[in-house]
Amino acid sequence: MGLDELPSVDEVLRTAPGQALLGRAPRPVVVAAVRAELEALRSALRAGTSMSPVVDPRRLEARVAERLRPSLRRVINATGVVLHTNLGRAPLHPTAATRVAEVAAGYSTLEYRPDERRRGSRHDHVAALLCELTGAEASCVVNNNAAGVLLALQALAPADHRAVVVSRGELVEIGGSFRMPDVMVAAGVVLAEIGTTNKTRASDYEAALRRPDVGLVIKVHRSNFVQRGFVDEVSFGEVAALARAAGVACIADVGSGLLERSSAPHLGAEPAVRDVVAAGYDLVTFSGDKLLGGPQAGLVVGRAGAVARARQHPLMRALRPDKLQLAALEATLQLVRDHGAAALPVHAMLSADLATLRARAEALRIRLCECFPDLAVQLVEVRSAVGGGALPEVELPSLALALGRAGLSPDDLDHALRRADPPVIGRIAEGRYLLDVRTLLVDDTMEIVRAVRGALDTRE
Repeated sequence: MGLDELPSVDEVLRTAPGQALLGRAPRPVVVAAVRAELEALRSALRAGTSMSPVVDPRRLEARVAERLRPSLRRVINATGVVLHTNLGRAPLHPTAATRVAEVAAGYSTLEYRPDERRRGSRHDHVAALLCELTGAEASCVVNNNAAGVLLALQALAPADHRAVVVSRGELVEIGGSFRMPDVMVAAGVVLAEIGTTNKTRASDYEAALRRPDVGLVIKVHRSNFVQRGFVDEVSFGEVAALARAAGVACIADVGSGLLERSSAPHLGAEPAVRDVVAAGYDLVTFSGDKLLGGPQAGLVVGRAGAVARARQHPLMRALRPDKLQLAALEATLQLVRDHGAAALPVHAMLSADLATLRARAEALRIRLCECFPDLAVQLVEVRSAVGGGALPEVELPSLALALGRAGLSPDDLDHALRRADPPVIGRIAEGRYLLDVRTLLVDDTMEIVRAVRGALDTRE
């Protein structure tokens, strides 16, 4: 096909599919999308990268419609990574999602107490719940855990004693180039590094705590990697005890947000927030959208005086959560209090056994085979991951469906399913396209069937 054979924008809009596009969005928006798609086809022809640009009206409509979709939208996670950071980490419980919608649709009691006719604090909506679930005296919320660490350092490091003791083995980097040393420098404190990469002892803390410029200790959970071999570290409880004995404030960054160990015995030795709080830290920070199973948030709990300093710090204004985060967080915490963590989608996925996953996979396999007789669907054993920078050594045995059809490569399937609405995100392993059922939600089956139908239709 030559450049002169491509239709004009007006010609596209006069077709039935073009008229359908005009029913989806204002004409200027549709015109811009059609023009962009036609220009992409021209570029493909000039570069010789396209054997036959798609100009069939129905296919052109689909490609333009894709340009008109919102950028941030729902996807189906079939990767097997439960807390997939790129896909938004923890899916909310339907109750929490409903609460968000209710609060978003109108005005709210974000900072108002209607029964008392006075202003309230946004932190109070979840304060009692957080204290009940963690055993802390007080709490506040910021927009993510990095913000929580930053605020804790700023609030508790004395103006004349800005050195903060931290083990060299805990100067971690989390995804997205979040580095603990950088956060500490941004907080205006001085790193008082102790120990070595692989060994930090109690005596290292004791020696550092004798320095006149030290005003704070921080203990950081290495959530996304482990050390093996010739290693040694000081436990959360020991660090808190050493700091208290020296009369120095202490902070713990627990990160992943597992509230109680008893709620997830299958997750190994992940530190529980309640245990760390009980050890006596002034402030403990953790994430809301990892093992807690809620929205993105940084939760700061601990002693009443320390939390008050964090709440009153000028930085809080820049880091505070909005009404949607708080609505989702309050609903999530209420679910944990009333029904336990197992009620949340994240923990249901993490704890699902092979029998449960096999039944789910077999039901989806049968449905796909009934709908697409020429599609090969095979049940295979795989390993899932927790994800989200948590529990790097925990591998979860899982089951996946390997899809295949003559003339359709795994890359072809992957590409087509990612272009579905909603996109289906699987993975390719050992030359096969896989849908891991561990991370599928209850309502995903029909969407997957629809997406596979679209993928196969584009190859007819």
